[in-house]
Amino acid sequence: MLKNKINYKILIPIIFLSIISIITINSALTYTAKSLGNLALKQAVWYLIGWIFVIILMRLKNEYLYRNTWYLYILGNILLIGLLLFADPINGSKCWFVIPGIGSIQPSEFMKIFIMLTLATMIHNFRNDTDNPTCLDEFKFIIKTFIIVLIPSILTFLQPDTGSVVIYLVIYLSMMFVSGIRARWFIISFVIVAFLFGIFAYLYLLKENIFIKIFGSSVYYRIERIFNWKEGSGLQLENALAAIGSAGLFGHGYNKTPIYFPESSTDFIFAVFASNFGLVGVIILLGLIAYLDINIIILAKKRIEDTDKYIIAGIIGMLLFQQIQNIGMAVGLLPITGITLPFISYGGSSLLSYMMIVGILLNISVKKNRTYKYK
Repeated sequence: MLKNKINYKILIPIIFLSIISIITINSALTYTAKSLGNLALKQAVWYLIGWIFVIILMRLKNEYLYRNTWYLYILGNILLIGLLLFADPINGSKCWFVIPGIGSIQPSEFMKIFIMLTLATMIHNFRNDTDNPTCLDEFKFIIKTFIIVLIPSILTFLQPDTGSVVIYLVIYLSMMFVSGIRARWFIISFVIVAFLFGIFAYLYLLKENIFIKIFGSSVYYRIERIFNWKEGSGLQLENALAAIGSAGLFGHGYNKTPIYFPESSTDFIFAVFASNFGLVGVIILLGLIAYLDINIIILAKKRIEDTDKYIIAGIIGMLLFQQIQNIGMAVGLLPITGITLPFISYGGSSLLSYMMIVGILLNISVKKNRTYKYK
């Protein structure tokens, strides 16, 4: 009976995306450092482990995660602190724990899930505990939830990993948008953010020395990278655009990426796929991605527990943002931020976190409508 209840409209596109991922990463090996090993084989192993994660989560049920969400949240923050204290820098960033013989683990990838779970339970309890919340009640709730996101955001920013911080905030906004709080809070937030951004931009553009004194040179150069995006310069972007632009209708063919560009198996995996399979391949890939996203949204509209609706909001917000950002930067429409393409780019930690999402979604699709209170 459980087999008949599994949402194959979510399961099947994930299977196809996994095949596309392994094939494309194998094609990217032409320009990948040999010291990294066979990343396609490693991705296949990560997918296998990911499906084990899915099975475990489906046996535990989402209620187990909701009941233990605070333990997971605390664990995630401890790991982020551990990175800053003990991790060895890789390319100038302390984002990974290196485990000999296994690979590297990136805690910020799992922190995305822990933030979703924590916010979902907090929103659920707030709606259940407060029948007619006042503005003051909502303000206190916003402050509490913002602090929950702020703590890991600061720890992740210090690594530095700006891309993950942006995703944390996207998750937060997506989940708060469906939380039922008054629209005025979003208007107030927009005004505050616009004001702060104005000051930030003013210091960056006109008071460079003061900006560096306040935020440091590291932040300055990260912002400079974003501002310089419009110039369209840089080996990464120029070569990616050349590979995509020359692909034509059917591409250069499998494993025939015509030109080198860095991060071909991670950040710029879309460029590898597009250059190999052309416009037809891109349409198929985008169709699969859209089919998955639409069915996740459809799942949210069904008669499911409100906690599940909140976490789906965070999931779809995260996926849409990463999909648009990654593909957009590969074709020169958006700044290069180092954000990967879900289910396609190489990465053990990121892939395992996405497979955790698959397990959560499949749990939502098979369980009956029930009411719980999580503390």
